[in-house]
Amino acid sequence: MSKAYDRVEWYFLKQIMLQLSFDPRWTDLVMSCVSSVTYSFVVNGKATGYIAPTRGLKQGDPISPYLFLICVEGLTSLIARYEQLSLIHGVSICRGAPSITHLLFADDSFLFMKASFKECWYLKQILHYYEVAFG
Repeated sequence: MSKAYDRVEWYFLKQIMLQLSFDPRWTDLVMSCVSSVTYSFVVNGKATGYIAPTRGLKQGDPISPYLFLICVEGLTSLIARYEQLSLIHGVSICRGAPSITHLLFADDSFLFMKASFKECWYLKQILHYYEVAFG
């Protein structure tokens, strides 16, 4: 999970927040908190040099898990869009039950679809788009 937190692209986070109808002022406030982080190194007991990251969420920050969930909403939206277009199909556990395409947990994701090369190709496409956008 630490690697996932480190890879979050700030632009992606901001765009997802705006797509989810967060107020632009709130989004700007959150983004200023996320992007104002700096790190320094302690050498021989003295802080030297500062590094300002260009992406990532600080682990241990109370808001980071929530911001990460907002980013994961991008994956959920992609999957839902592909299902809407009938490019992928979820599974139903019984007749009349809604189809399930994915279950997301704290550190795991389960993706469900028909076992066909076509749907696997679309899943690979979804994951590629998400990887490029997310970071």
